[in-house]
Amino acid sequence: MIGRLEEMMKIVVLAGGISTERDVSLISGSQIYKALKERHEVILLDSYLGYEGDDYEQVFSMDKDWAQGIAAIPQVDPDLSLVRAKRKDNPNIFFGPHVLDICKMADIVFLAMHGENGENGKLQAAFDLFDIPYTGTDYLSSAIAMNKALTKEKFVYYHIPTPGCTIVHNKEADPKVNYPCVVKICSGGSSVGVYIVNDETEYRVAMQKARSYDAEILVEEYIKGREFTVCVIDGQALPVVEIAPKEGFYDYKNKYQAGSTVETCPAPLSPEKTQEIQDIAVRAFYALGLKTYTRFDFMMDEEGQFYCLEGNTLPGMTPTSLIPQEARAIGVEFPELCEWIIRVSMEKYQ
Repeated sequence: MIGRLEEMMKIVVLAGGISTERDVSLISGSQIYKALKERHEVILLDSYLGYEGDDYEQVFSMDKDWAQGIAAIPQVDPDLSLVRAKRKDNPNIFFGPHVLDICKMADIVFLAMHGENGENGKLQAAFDLFDIPYTGTDYLSSAIAMNKALTKEKFVYYHIPTPGCTIVHNKEADPKVNYPCVVKICSGGSSVGVYIVNDETEYRVAMQKARSYDAEILVEEYIKGREFTVCVIDGQALPVVEIAPKEGFYDYKNKYQAGSTVETCPAPLSPEKTQEIQDIAVRAFYALGLKTYTRFDFMMDEEGQFYCLEGNTLPGMTPTSLIPQEARAIGVEFPELCEWIIRVSMEKYQ
């Protein structure tokens, strides 16, 4: 049910982390924090750097942003070695100082994490063990959706239209392919580790780069056409967005640099095609066993056939992000969207 939460809540907005999408996460977290703090007790916390003060039990009364936010998302993904250097304790431990302690004090944790650290299910599983409520889907469906190979298998089994692909495991020989094709890492987001290749030379370079991110690579059929995205919240598909980068494809730069992409919501599709892509998105939502909300990416080829690429279980909530645009198209402004996500997420625990 769309609507504002009736009671004031203690909310931790968890962002940052140590994935290639750290910067995106900090911007998302900052936007969510600002939207919720007018009506709730909210803190913004970096999951990796945490809070080092001994007075962590009082953080909800301090009314302060404890994550070191950034003003804008750079054009390239962050240098994570610089982030690790800021940790005074063991840099290999995922949770920073007092992160779990502070999250235990919250009524719910709003996950503004992106990429492997937040979307592969490990964080969700840890929170389940500590009985910490959180937004978004559960650990198992998170893990499935994060792994593009498992997602492909689910889509094929449930007859969700998706581009054909070959899965290349660690140290396997590169398969022979037809050009153009798409090389992408198995577990990643924000189009980090995704390459459109047109010939043998580009293919070899793309495979080498992809292996620097992940041991499992997908070599996918290239679909020439238009790109769309659809959010599903609690089994309900929101309006469709068409994405048209001014140059290249919808990569890391075009996702987050203002003016790099033309985004049209609702998308200029016929009512029949709009319903078709929304129906596929809802089917994909249930095929992956997802709960609460997810954003699905699509291509439509020149014959009008839709292909579902993947689901994003913790999609961006930055000023240029897509879900806020979809919600606004049905009259739901950003603060109400954040509370809608909290409301739906709390239903997991009822």
